[in-house]
Amino acid sequence: MWSLVGDPARLHEWFPTTATEVVGNKRWVSLASGLKFEEDIVTLDHDLRRFQYTIVNNAIVKSHLGTVDVIPDGDARCVVVYSTDADPEVMALMIAGAAGDGLERLKTTMEES
Repeated sequence: MWSLVGDPARLHEWFPTTATEVVGNKRWVSLASGLKFEEDIVTLDHDLRRFQYTIVNNAIVKSHLGTVDVIPDGDARCVVVYSTDADPEVMALMIAGAAGDGLERLKTTMEES
C-alpha cells in the first residue's frame, strides 16, 4: 500500500486526477477538467508512512495542508487516513469528495492485486 500511496508521482493511479508530475519537492496535479494544481511536498516519511502536501500559487486556495497516513493493522492489513485542512473551508469539502473516490479506488486496486 505504501509503495503506491507514498510515491508522490503515482497519485493519478488511485486519486481522480489525469496526470502527476514531480520535480524535487514540487508536484503538479492535472484534473480531467483541465485545471492544474501546483503543490509543495511538505513531508514524505517512509518510516511513519506519512505524506503531506500543500497547494500553492492558487488564486482561490489561501492555505491548505493534505495528509495521507498508512497505518499498519495486522500482517496484511492497513488503514489509510486522508485528511485536509483548507482556507476557504469549502475547498476542503471539494478535496474530501475526490479523496473519498480515491480511497475507494485504492481499496479496489489493492483487493484486486
